[in-house]
Order: sequence, then structure tokens, then C-alpha cells
Amino acid sequence: MKLAAIDIGLKRIGVAYSPDGNVVFPQDAILRKNRNQASHDVDAFLQTYAIDHLIVGIPQEGESAEEMGRRIRHFVGLLEFKGKISYENEYGSSQEAKDLSKGVFRQRRDGKIDSLSAQIILERWIRRNSPQ
Repeated sequence: MKLAAIDIGLKRIGVAYSPDGNVVFPQDAILRKNRNQASHDVDAFLQTYAIDHLIVGIPQEGESAEEMGRRIRHFVGLLEFKGKISYENEYGSSQEAKDLSKGVFRQRRDGKIDSLSAQIILERWIRRNSPQ
């Protein structure tokens, strides 16, 4: 089963891909000009990689969790994706991505951190859902 994860932000959408449910690869982030363009670009990514199951990072803690959760669910509703969609708590994934990339990435606005965050979200989901 081919898996993908997205970490939806206001300016960029981090993207990660797993061809086999074991190894996860961060991809180039999708720059977000507006939600229609961004949803179209996410759909194109999902189609290109023939994704079966999409994991969406969603905040379950914090002050703005409810508002961001509503925005994320609305964005997911714009997708034409017909596969399975699951949500995974994204709490701390961005900070973990920043910590992992210290000294590696120079520019913080190119989306690499966002896609590394999507990779972390997908790895968490795989760990939680893998048979032990």
C-alpha cells in the first residue's frame, strides 16, 4: 500500500511519501498561493504517486487546535482524492523537524522543514498502525 502524509500550513504544505509502508521519503513542499491551487497540487501529487492512503497531520493540542483542525478538514474536503484518509496528531512534529535539521538546511522558508514534519507524521502513523 502506497502512503502519503501532508502537513498543511498557511504558506506551505509539507509532503512525504512511502512506497511500501516502511521507508518514508520527504518530497518537495507545495507552496500555497490559495486553497484551490494548493488542493489541485496535492491532488496531482497523490495521483502521480498512485497513493492509496493519505495521512493528514492535525493538531489535537494547543490554543489554536480547534480552529486549525476546522481549516485542515475544510482543505481536505476540497481534495478529489478517493482513497482512504486518516488523521494523525501533528503535535511537536514541526519542532522535531527543526531540531533534526539544525545545521543542515540554511533557508527555513523553502519547505524542507514542512516536508520533514510530514515525514515525521507519516512515520508516527506507520509505527502506531504496524502489526507488532
